[in-house]
Amino acid sequence: MEPQFTPDEAVLIEIAKRFRDEQVAPHAARWERERRMPVEALRAAAAAGFTGIEVPQEMGGQGARYFVKLRIAEELSQACMGFAFSLINTHNCAAKLARSGTPSLREHYLPPLLRAERFGAAALTEPQAGSDFAAIKTSARKVAGGWILNGEKAWITNAALADVIVTYAQTDPAQRGRGIACFLVDGTRAGFERKPPFALMGGHAIGAGGFALHDYFVHDEEMLHGPGDGFKAALQSINGARTYVAAMCCGMLQGALAAALRYGAERQSFGKPLLQHQGLRWKLAEAATDLEAARALAYRAAAAIDAGADAALAAAQAKQFAARMIVGRLSDCMQAMGAAGLREECPIGRHIALGRIANYVDGSTEMQNERIGALLLGTYAGAVSGSA
Repeated sequence: MEPQFTPDEAVLIEIAKRFRDEQVAPHAARWERERRMPVEALRAAAAAGFTGIEVPQEMGGQGARYFVKLRIAEELSQACMGFAFSLINTHNCAAKLARSGTPSLREHYLPPLLRAERFGAAALTEPQAGSDFAAIKTSARKVAGGWILNGEKAWITNAALADVIVTYAQTDPAQRGRGIACFLVDGTRAGFERKPPFALMGGHAIGAGGFALHDYFVHDEEMLHGPGDGFKAALQSINGARTYVAAMCCGMLQGALAAALRYGAERQSFGKPLLQHQGLRWKLAEAATDLEAARALAYRAAAAIDAGADAALAAAQAKQFAARMIVGRLSDCMQAMGAAGLREECPIGRHIALGRIANYVDGSTEMQNERIGALLLGTYAGAVSGSA
């Protein structure tokens, strides 16, 4: 169930809806055709306050809850999940600095991030380390006054343009997760090499790509979390990411279902509107039911995050269900529109590509099952007394 929002939070969500209709929906197909990140729209979103949703007001942000960020991501994803995902990643970098950065780091980096004059990213994944986060090879070696970083990151959202990057590196490989620390990397400094962005099917607005670090020096104050704490911080943040990805899937399905219903109400077939044909109506009914189930799971996880509760299971279940159902249900919506669903101005084709992306970002669907499976015994085994 959606919570009660404060008047200021409700206004911010309404602004997001208008922004989606006026700034995202009319241009999303063109951004994909041009295979680029929509810098001008991201800066317009920053001017509307969306890069500072969770940043405290005294630091220039909105001071809103996680749930508000999730709802804004859901609304924007009705038009383009790629845009929403890019925007939220710059926001997350700003929020991380607000929470964990020193005053001087905040003073230097936070204002340009909030204005989207610079773009943010979080760099966990590497060419040979994705879901197995503890296996990252990017190294951090202590030297006088700071650390020397070497390694390569891949599949990083916003990597095409981001130059304020929350980067995770290993300080002691023998310690695995306990050795991982978190640093702020500035892509304008020596030792940073940006790799060409990926030609990502349907998702060029995300700006996915990678970078390499060659004897890159970070000052001591640019360590955001020390060894071990960096690993814990990453795992905590991933629960939030999994939850808003689930909500983004809900946004895409909401947009596709609305398009299919409008088309079905107007298009005549055999002397009556398409929606009066049982086969089509039932498929859309199933899509609507899955939408509400996915939304309920995402909102439950969001409520746990805002309450400071353990959201690991709720977030994994939300993402697993949403990502598992999204492509099939989007295909049902496209099928309901016939060949009209193939036209570029119809967003469903892009949604389907982005639905596939949702199955991989922030842990694959299989990894969600692993996470859920690890928590089964402690969560569900005590529900019924007695033995088998």
